[in-house]
Amino acid sequence: MTMLRFGIMSTAKIGRELVVPAIQDAENCVVTAIASRDLARAREMADRFSVPHAFGSYEEMLASDLIDAVYIPLPTAQHVEWTIKAADAGKHVLCEKPIALKSDEIDSVIAARDRNKVLVTEAYMVTYAPVWLKVRQLIRDGAIGKLVHVQGAFTYFNRDPGNMRNIPELGGGALPDIGVYPTITTRFVTGEEPRRVQAVTRRDPDFGTDIYSSVKADFGGFELSFYISTQMANRQVMVFHGTEGFIEVKSPFNADRWGAEEIELSNRSHNESTTFRFPDSRQYKREAEAFARAAKGEEQEVVSLESSRLSQKFIDAIYRASEKDGWETV
Repeated sequence: MTMLRFGIMSTAKIGRELVVPAIQDAENCVVTAIASRDLARAREMADRFSVPHAFGSYEEMLASDLIDAVYIPLPTAQHVEWTIKAADAGKHVLCEKPIALKSDEIDSVIAARDRNKVLVTEAYMVTYAPVWLKVRQLIRDGAIGKLVHVQGAFTYFNRDPGNMRNIPELGGGALPDIGVYPTITTRFVTGEEPRRVQAVTRRDPDFGTDIYSSVKADFGGFELSFYISTQMANRQVMVFHGTEGFIEVKSPFNADRWGAEEIELSNRSHNESTTFRFPDSRQYKREAEAFARAAKGEEQEVVSLESSRLSQKFIDAIYRASEKDGWETV
């Protein structure tokens, strides 16, 4: 089997702790290089994962023929710039979410993808997780009848002033970091898009980043309501409620780290339920393997940049809705 060779752009925590180990565990790809603006840090991470090559600049790694693709976990504000540079270097790109901070910024990424004929996709690991594939199947099969309402929450507590999530210039904020999860998963399992949205958003008085949002979105046939926060006690939940029953996703976003990887399907009378368990789903490994298959031209569903643009358009509308009283068109 020909292995897709990844270069990792930066020594960021998500790469160190989740994505690099997943790529190294994958069946069809491998990490062959680590790049950092600090060569010593790149070499340290490379040695930790037995990666053969380390670079002291991103440009040097992109110019190398030692890699076929890059994974980009840089601060959000740098995603568009380096995704385009990587595509122009002829590399396939798996970019950490969100790939951009405004939907129209993704147009230039789409153009870079098309002119270089490379794969560029946003790293929404949830779309490769067995949990979410099962939820999509259940909804499509009519297991809960007609979907009427989706309810979600994603919260954690972080007031570290040095953390990029609390630095506006780096693309910090709750909506870019975690607001994207209730939105992408709802879109993914239903295949529907929001039409209009209402929202309330609060910002930290010291950091200036958004730290809380309560959102109501109209999808036409159903509604989505969710809240997120970077300064509340930890919570994750997603519930899909229909005319014949409901589906509760117990560990919706951080599968295998938050809690049980389970879906509970309950009937309309709430006197009968079925639990689906997904032990050891390893969603980051599945993401890497799917990316590698798609990069090699194999038939494989991945998150398209066109879908990413619609996701960011949703987030953009939430920000606008937070500045007004009433509905905002997405």
